[in-house]
Amino acid sequence: MLHRKYLYCLLILFPLSGHAQPATQRTSAEIRLQLAALEVSGSVLYMAAHPDDENTRLLSYLAKERKVRTGYLSLTRGDGGQNLIGTEQGELLGLIRTQELLAARRMDGAVQFFSTANDFGFSKTSAETLKIWDHQKILGNAVWVIRSFRPDVIITRFPEDERAGHGHHAASAIIAREAFIAAADPKKFPEQLRYVKTWQAKRIMWNTFSFGSVNTTAEDQLKIDAGVYNPILGKSYGEIAAESRTNHKSQGFGTARQRGPAPEYFLPVAGEPAKQDIFDGIDLTLGRNKIPQKTQDLLRTIIRNYDSADPAASLPGLLELKTAVRGLEFRHELLDELILDCAGIYIQAKVAEPIYALQEEIPIKLDVLSRLGKDSKIPVNLILSDGRKLALKPGIPLKAEWKIDANTFEISQPYWLREKHTLGSFKVESYEELGQPEAPGAGTGPLKLEIGGQEIELKRSLVFSETDPVKGELINPAVIAPPVTATMNAASYLFLNGETKKIRIKLRSFMTRSSGNLKIRLPQGWKADRNNIPFQLNGKGVIQDIEVAVTPERSSKGGTITLEIETGGKSYTKGYQEIRYDHIPVLTLFPEAEAKAVQTELRYGGKKIAYIAGAGDLIPQSLQQIGYQVTQLSPAQILSSDLSVYDAVITGVRLYNISNEIKAMQPRLLEYVSAGGTLLVQYNVDSPLKLESPGPYPMKLTRERVTEEDAEVTFLHPDHPALNYPNKITKADFEGWIQERGLYFASEFDSRYTALFSMHDLGAAPANGSLLLTKYGKGKFVYTSLAFFRELPAGVPGAYRLFVNLISSNNPNHESQ
Repeated sequence: MLHRKYLYCLLILFPLSGHAQPATQRTSAEIRLQLAALEVSGSVLYMAAHPDDENTRLLSYLAKERKVRTGYLSLTRGDGGQNLIGTEQGELLGLIRTQELLAARRMDGAVQFFSTANDFGFSKTSAETLKIWDHQKILGNAVWVIRSFRPDVIITRFPEDERAGHGHHAASAIIAREAFIAAADPKKFPEQLRYVKTWQAKRIMWNTFSFGSVNTTAEDQLKIDAGVYNPILGKSYGEIAAESRTNHKSQGFGTARQRGPAPEYFLPVAGEPAKQDIFDGIDLTLGRNKIPQKTQDLLRTIIRNYDSADPAASLPGLLELKTAVRGLEFRHELLDELILDCAGIYIQAKVAEPIYALQEEIPIKLDVLSRLGKDSKIPVNLILSDGRKLALKPGIPLKAEWKIDANTFEISQPYWLREKHTLGSFKVESYEELGQPEAPGAGTGPLKLEIGGQEIELKRSLVFSETDPVKGELINPAVIAPPVTATMNAASYLFLNGETKKIRIKLRSFMTRSSGNLKIRLPQGWKADRNNIPFQLNGKGVIQDIEVAVTPERSSKGGTITLEIETGGKSYTKGYQEIRYDHIPVLTLFPEAEAKAVQTELRYGGKKIAYIAGAGDLIPQSLQQIGYQVTQLSPAQILSSDLSVYDAVITGVRLYNISNEIKAMQPRLLEYVSAGGTLLVQYNVDSPLKLESPGPYPMKLTRERVTEEDAEVTFLHPDHPALNYPNKITKADFEGWIQERGLYFASEFDSRYTALFSMHDLGAAPANGSLLLTKYGKGKFVYTSLAFFRELPAGVPGAYRLFVNLISSNNPNHESQ
């Protein structure tokens, strides 16, 4: 493993930060709260499996009421979850959820950590989870975070048994307990000890819970009230927790603010049990860190004399304190931030454009302002990375400009996605990045602020600022890009019956002028009408659309299509992707310019489809790619359009969970079926449902699922038309599925439904509710919990063949091929 040298104490006390946020200023009340935190030396690490698993109320209570250093280690980034706000899945969803978690931490005051574990999808057992993750690797990650953060107490969200809910949850508890022990053992992961020391936490505890029908709390357990009111903030921790948790928008976790008592319960796992408080037997005072009594008295005087109307009056004391704690174990980063807050120092490094190419120079404009009172006698100077010293006069804005070579930085890419990863974990080579939510972006280089004879080291990320007429000022991190990117219009392509398919490619320039050649590399035996395409792009942001006709080798099942860009004497193989949501920073990444290519035999039964969007999936695009005419209809259009012109109507995932209009649409949809149409409803979760049943006859949705993507599938009615027309479906069509077979299966369904399949995970009972069909009037109704929303975008041939059969029209005059 490659490492960069850096000081042990800096690693512990200065967690790395990544994406730039607007230069913010604590309120005077928040400054008061954080001044008090300087008196506290304790720390807590909360551990669970996913973003949104954490107890935000407890985190905010620990960070803001008990004022201990508080961290949350989420073993995964939630890549395998569902997305309620868009179509991103897998790694892209993990990026969104990472940013949602960071937004939550900014509200509750905790620090965020991750391991390299990949959320590969729902797992029913911890044994399966730990095997896929690579047990020892993820244990080592957790040990690294513990040795770096040095918590006094470790708290798990879940137990190690079936009460955890599923395998990832239970595995996180197992990893936590094992890491609690291993972090103190010099024989465990000894390579880490070049950078950190062993660490023994006092205890590890389980934060018991009451979720739905599972209540693991009891009055004989250790209990604390985390719902207390903080008058300085004007909120209870239940209110802060709701604001924090509501950041998990992709998971639909908007939460009402809670007020009043909120007991939290704990059971011991290992270490010295606590009897009265989770910090029993732990010295939370500065005496623990051998801070001299005189220095402690100075800090108490600063806190006692703090004036919320004049925070700057505390500066002389804080500067004296900085001298007094030099070389001692102390919350140095927080002290420096409070000095800047009390002085009202604003420093922002802006660039003129959102994206710069590697071969460019980046002009930087540094905006600096000291908001000390005009009568302040405290000298303030800023020393730039090139050695220039700028004197800051109170209230007078200062600007500094210089240029930096973009080649100084790496291409903007999430560090855990720089290399291809396994099913179970990401590949991370640097201890400096391991555990961190993201790597630092392009920045100014080291800056130094001299204030009152003290020196504070600073770094500022480069940001692009723009003003939206509705949203106001928007600040996002500057992006470093390859000179040119090549992006295909799909992540996978399904080639049918040996026919030629046109692949659309977008060449995008990030240089003022760029030229070169685009090379197309295909699976063995496949052909393109052109493999070497010259290009010339004049202007940053210029896009050239290229269409390439690709013909598969008839006997080939497929492979990978790869793009290579030759420009400026170098080769690049990157595409371009941008994710935009209002609640997180703009996410820009440069994935490999490649796509999966698969060939299969496929026949159609009808081609004209109406689609009603649900929570978000890529089914419409997937069907369009194989030749369907897909029209996306709004609820109003469903109620007013002539649906009889469509061979089938498809509802998006979770439509019956999120649509307030579904009660009005459902009679119209069933009327369409009764007149001879085909309606396919994709999966919905069991609660909350806007209707009692998504079908014409009763059915109950459950949380039952089959998580093993290669689970055996039994055909209950092999002669059913849906398995024979227009394509003959066999067990071979269930090969190559990804992540899972299906989720939230139906049960207790009316006898008028026909269940086509039975399937189950190893050791589980057979489940028959993955696919139900029924005649309704002259038409056909289909309810499916099979994970088509994952399989079709991934180019799984058998999933396409089965899906086409399900939406094939009952109309004898349908178009077929």
